[in-house]
Amino acid sequence: MIAVALPDLAATEALGARIAQALQPGDVVALHGGLGAGKTTLARAILAGLGHQGDVPSPSFAIIETYDPPGVRLPVVHADFYRLASPAEADEIGLDDYRHGAALIAEWPDHAGGFATEPGYLGIHMETMDKLRRAIVDPGPLWQERQLWT
Repeated sequence: MIAVALPDLAATEALGARIAQALQPGDVVALHGGLGAGKTTLARAILAGLGHQGDVPSPSFAIIETYDPPGVRLPVVHADFYRLASPAEADEIGLDDYRHGAALIAEWPDHAGGFATEPGYLGIHMETMDKLRRAIVDPGPLWQERQLWT
């Protein structure tokens, strides 16, 4: 695991750009952390790094927001699973259909099963301590091969 200090918005945007540069279809960026930890801010930074311009609404109520080329480099599903009561509900909303050929940015991934067994898994635990933020990055096998963290 790798700790990345996020002292300000620019640091979060830089982390998002770094992730966006290596993101591929089939990847899952699983954003963990409490309310207000910065998960949506990092998701917005990743989407901006993929070329999205404009607003990125939080998918808290819609659960899933999709982004497609040419507005982004590759298809992306941004999901917030906070409101799901069980992982079975992710199946009910057709998550697999949305994910076909797309990368997934998942907030509250544990509510939808976690995704840690996916080869393209990138777990990011957002933490806030004494008003300072940091990301604890847990790269899965494919992300380790990309050597983004060395």
